[in-house]
Amino acid sequence: MISDPILDRLSKLFPKSMELSLDRLRALLAALDHPERRLPPVIHVAGTNGKGSTVAMLRAIHEAADRRVHAYITPHLVRFSERITLANREIEDPAFAAILEECETANQGRPITLFEITTAAGLLAFARAPADLLLLEVGLGGRLDATNVIDKPALSIITPISMDHQRYLGDTIAKIASEKSGVLKPEVPAVVARQDPAALEVIQDRADAIGAPLAIEGRDWSVEPSRDGLVFRTDSMTRRLPRPALPGAHQIGNAGAVLAAVEILQSLFPTSQAALATGMTRVRWPARLQRLKHGPLLDELGPDDELWLDGGHNIGAAKVVADMVREWRDARPDRAVHLIYGTLDVRDPNEFLRVFRGLVGEVQGVAIPDQPSTISAEGIAEAGRQAGLDTSASPSVEEALKSVLATETRPCTVLICGSLYLAGTVLRDHG
Repeated sequence: MISDPILDRLSKLFPKSMELSLDRLRALLAALDHPERRLPPVIHVAGTNGKGSTVAMLRAIHEAADRRVHAYITPHLVRFSERITLANREIEDPAFAAILEECETANQGRPITLFEITTAAGLLAFARAPADLLLLEVGLGGRLDATNVIDKPALSIITPISMDHQRYLGDTIAKIASEKSGVLKPEVPAVVARQDPAALEVIQDRADAIGAPLAIEGRDWSVEPSRDGLVFRTDSMTRRLPRPALPGAHQIGNAGAVLAAVEILQSLFPTSQAALATGMTRVRWPARLQRLKHGPLLDELGPDDELWLDGGHNIGAAKVVADMVREWRDARPDRAVHLIYGTLDVRDPNEFLRVFRGLVGEVQGVAIPDQPSTISAEGIAEAGRQAGLDTSASPSVEEALKSVLATETRPCTVLICGSLYLAGTVLRDHG
């Protein structure tokens, strides 16, 4: 990608001590004449799990309503420019390179994190391109996340909160929720998906303290699967819609938060039942329980084998994926499911893998290519054995798949999981 040399150069500006702060970014935005003040209405999406799927559904719905949508997501899978969508189209590499250089010049060599300066680049791009709304996904936490420089979004969303990034956000659900709820703003409505009671108490206390009206799942709205789709309800209305075109029962809950957001913003963005239905059926979100149907890896499979990919990396994501594995096993009890797993050293592979005890057959541990902080294949194999799973080490995803298929009675299902970085390499090489 054209901007790679710039990203490499910018990464060297990383502060010597990593502290979450908005001061560095605010100084840069001031030098850029405050693009964060010249944006279309913003929907700010925080939480631990489901942020990306929520943004993807919102984008699909508003595009179905013929709106121009900006979107900012993190991380990317294959190309860094995936993070910035301008009026329904991914930013082009030359334009991204130019705007990064502009931010680099304005920053004047001051310490800044790569996420902060690329967020500044995104905000500058969004401010210059006409659009109807901006979907802004939080990177880390909320209170001190770089995206939290927006003083008054149109709406905030908090998706389910679980344990993640404890080094920066705290070692309890309540502490993490305190950071995530920092996206709430006075008099700005917020949609809150189903939460652990400890997280919900913190979110409610924060909202009460600043005067942020909440629409809480289970109190103000509900969503449930139906035989042919889903049913969304508030006290005053009921909507029946198709299920989102994303695998997994958890996507029903994500869809509920999306529909609650749409209802709150109906006066600003009138959205028809037809646009809602079209958006649900058109939504796409790579590497989230994605079945792979193209690429060299499929050459190893038999006609009835299946290969799936998921980038979820924390305990909440592990439980979601495990639920999907249960669905597969219930539907086809004689068909084995195997994992190919890789993760970074900021994760606990034992915590992730033990969720699958009794659900999967063989687990192959792999290192993530081109990632210095990856856990080795041997380290993952040891963690898997400690978690009570039949785990081996493989030198690559390709060799792991061959190893599984060589010993398995066919057909079978293989799931590659554990990290968006691993998922990105699979999509780059085999997607």
